[in-house]
Amino acid sequence: MGPHQTYEIRCPVHGFVSLNAWEREIIDHPAYQRLRRIRQLAWTDQVYPGATHNRFEHSLGVMHVASMLFDAVVRNSLSLLEFHLGYDRGGLARHRQLVRLAALVHDVGHSPFSHASEELFPSRPDGRKFVHEEYSAAIVRGPLGDVIKNHPLNGNCGFTADDVASLIEGTASQQGGVFWRDLVSGQMDADRMDYLLRDSHHTGVHYGRFDLHRLVSTVTALRSGENRGLRLGIQEGG
Repeated sequence: MGPHQTYEIRCPVHGFVSLNAWEREIIDHPAYQRLRRIRQLAWTDQVYPGATHNRFEHSLGVMHVASMLFDAVVRNSLSLLEFHLGYDRGGLARHRQLVRLAALVHDVGHSPFSHASEELFPSRPDGRKFVHEEYSAAIVRGPLGDVIKNHPLNGNCGFTADDVASLIEGTASQQGGVFWRDLVSGQMDADRMDYLLRDSHHTGVHYGRFDLHRLVSTVTALRSGENRGLRLGIQEGG
């Protein structure tokens, strides 16, 4: 398996999902493979027998949709990204890969039966229960940290496990990271876009179906006020 080899996985919702060798090595890790055994919708298959899909296929879909969103933002607002965030071609390629990695591993911290078992999570010292995003970030920094940091393709990016985990946690501090984190964890993120379509597909209901390609084509960067940088938004036609 060469470092520049690419792969495709068949997805029932998005067609083919493309992977590079770095992403495939992460997927092959036992900490990621456990997602194959975690139901996306807990016990929903007791009512909708087709709802047996898992967090593994959902996570691949989120990475795919996040890439679509990233490419649309660049296509629709390249001049803003260059002027306000100082991007060049190399910087955009680097952050595209970072977004893909964060989207790919955003759910590795889920427990069995997904959200249905989160009430059993332990509590923090302040009384608040841990959430699965915190476990995802811990797994990224722990078991997955080596494959993220030491893959040959990271020589082009220089990522640490913290770079990926901070996008999942929503704690990215660099200006570019703050902007792109909304693709992974925001009000109109790749996670929601994938699970609405995927859950509708597997349950056989119409609720949640929307025109993904139309919506994605209108996503853009917007100026959010004087000296407040950029925010994600949609064009008026969207």
